[in-house]
Amino acid sequence: MPASPSTARAINDRLALRLLQHEGPLTAGQLKQLTGLSRPTVADLVERLTAAGLISVVGETGEQRRGPNARVYGIVADRAHLAALDVRTEGVAVTVADLLGRVLAEASVPIGGDTGTEPAVEQAVSLVERVVEEAGADRLHTVGIGAPGLIDPASGELRHSTGLPAWHRRLAAALQERLPETRVSVENETNLAALAEQRDGAARDRDTFVLLWLGHGTGAAVVLDGALRRGASGGTGEIGFLPVPGTRGLPSSTDCEGGFHSLVSSAAVLRLAAEHGVEPEPGQEESAVGVARAAAGLVRAAVRRGRGGAPEGGDAVAPARSGPEPSARFLDALAGRVAVGAASVVAILDPGCVVLGGEVGQAGGEALAARVQDRLARMTPLPTEVRPTGLGGGAVLRGALLTARDRAQDELFAPGERPGRPAAAR
Repeated sequence: MPASPSTARAINDRLALRLLQHEGPLTAGQLKQLTGLSRPTVADLVERLTAAGLISVVGETGEQRRGPNARVYGIVADRAHLAALDVRTEGVAVTVADLLGRVLAEASVPIGGDTGTEPAVEQAVSLVERVVEEAGADRLHTVGIGAPGLIDPASGELRHSTGLPAWHRRLAAALQERLPETRVSVENETNLAALAEQRDGAARDRDTFVLLWLGHGTGAAVVLDGALRRGASGGTGEIGFLPVPGTRGLPSSTDCEGGFHSLVSSAAVLRLAAEHGVEPEPGQEESAVGVARAAAGLVRAAVRRGRGGAPEGGDAVAPARSGPEPSARFLDALAGRVAVGAASVVAILDPGCVVLGGEVGQAGGEALAARVQDRLARMTPLPTEVRPTGLGGGAVLRGALLTARDRAQDELFAPGERPGRPAAAR
């Protein structure tokens, strides 16, 4: 059944806008070449999009050329402004960007554990308003929030959790009340990090992979055949609750202590580092990130100098696994713990690729990733590449911003259509 004229126009408009987004400013002739549309069709869509305020003339090609064919069109970036929030247990970070995703202003504020719910919410909302003002935005079109915890797939809201501050659940509603014309949505932080790694980070070439988040808490995100999987209750990737060997007990429905979380949380990493005599770099506060970065740095330095014993078996990751003691021993032990949880995920999903995300994954870098990959190769017959994050702790904000931009563009570019890259209609 052929598309109706209005549907064909919407498809063509979306295609042209997506090309302008990904390729940058283009002439009508270049749009004709890239879309395969006829010259009159391209002329019509350029006129429509210009009248709608979505594109404008941003220049001309060549020094001598003049006229309609020389005009270069680009997306009107300030047609909509977006905000991304990374909500953590100890505070919140905010970024405001234009429709093309260019960051205009950003800031963060710590929120103490003894701060009451309403004061904490007010701090977070006031921060958003301040950053919006600094960005010079009149109003926000879309806000994307990344937060720890489960998202109810029916309501799109954070589910109650005894381990998270109460202000987390109140924040989205408070933003919606203060910004009634703005679209506000919440997504699990690890899921957003995975989307960012898929678009801009370590998984750009992968349609199927698992992101293992190693930070203050522990989580995983699953991307299969290019799509993020959330599960029936929104709990896909709650790997902190995974029962594993090496803990003192079993997790419960309300507490992940005794699960995989007990082995690789930031507190567990600090204890492991202390056991091996690894300390943060000079001038750095004691943290899981600090000790992981220090250990990985010492190992890299030893590899560059050609020192350190070769690992058993002479495998392909030998250079990354060699290093001075006690740093090498600490990274070996940490990799063994990470591999215990990763092996379970690999056995069920066979993703082919595991990205070590979060601040600890970034700090451990290639030295930790190579060790985890080596350990996995001994534990499972399924070939699995392990990569360090390309974005680190900033992946959540990046994912929230990408999600907000996609939602805004879906509405502005072609209301009522599904996201994607449709074929051109002629």
